[in-house]
Amino acid sequence: MSYWQDKVVVVTGGASGFGQVIAEMFGRAGAKIAIAALEEDSLAETEQKMASLKIETLSIRANITKQPDVERIFEQTLIRFGKLDVLVNNAGRSMRGKITDTTIEQFQSLLDLNVLGTIRCTQMAIPHLLTAKGHIVNIGSLAAKSASRWVGAYPVSKFAVAAFSQQLRLELGPEGIHTLLVCPGPLKRSGERLYKLEGTQDIPEKALAPGAGVHVGTIDPHWLAAKILKYCEKRKPELVVPWKARLLFSISQLFPSLGDWLVLKNT
Repeated sequence: MSYWQDKVVVVTGGASGFGQVIAEMFGRAGAKIAIAALEEDSLAETEQKMASLKIETLSIRANITKQPDVERIFEQTLIRFGKLDVLVNNAGRSMRGKITDTTIEQFQSLLDLNVLGTIRCTQMAIPHLLTAKGHIVNIGSLAAKSASRWVGAYPVSKFAVAAFSQQLRLELGPEGIHTLLVCPGPLKRSGERLYKLEGTQDIPEKALAPGAGVHVGTIDPHWLAAKILKYCEKRKPELVVPWKARLLFSISQLFPSLGDWLVLKNT
């Protein structure tokens, strides 16, 4: 029997893109899935797809920047399934733009979704995950470990997610909750972004590419989702893809000037 059989998984931003792939992967492994997302059409399409795969799914229209909506996600999940084993904090968005042109309002908006949304959901999930000795999966980015040019407030938000993930490991790991921080490079896309990038004016054309022009290949989202399940089963702390990016992160910590030079060279 699969480790995930009859486990209950909440996936935020699970009605499209990588979130949908993660939800499907957990479902194929035997889990029951609660998908939280903003778009009714995407939720309906995803629920129909999951039903065709015989995956038990609960769709919840919610905005994770709103505390009442976050509370409703977990209330409805517990009413339907009676427990919670995994929270996947996937909802978030990227942006582009010079740091000097990024407005305070843009910082606030991105931090509210990428950081505070993750924190809101996690705080609601923790009491139930303690009971289950369950898992928190935070979707970060290579930008959670190393900043780069032309991405506005995005690295600030993802660095915060990385710090939050470490705090969770330190405080809740001894109590039985596993936290996995996932830091991937750009993912292959099967269609257009659900939300258009902000701040695309006055930056190099190449910076509009996936990963803002970082010199790494795109990642198969299905392969990465399968990797996340394996890392959860082994209760590993971080998943960085590509692996060689860890070398850059280590160099940047030890030798900041050399790290900056390498980032400029490879983005």
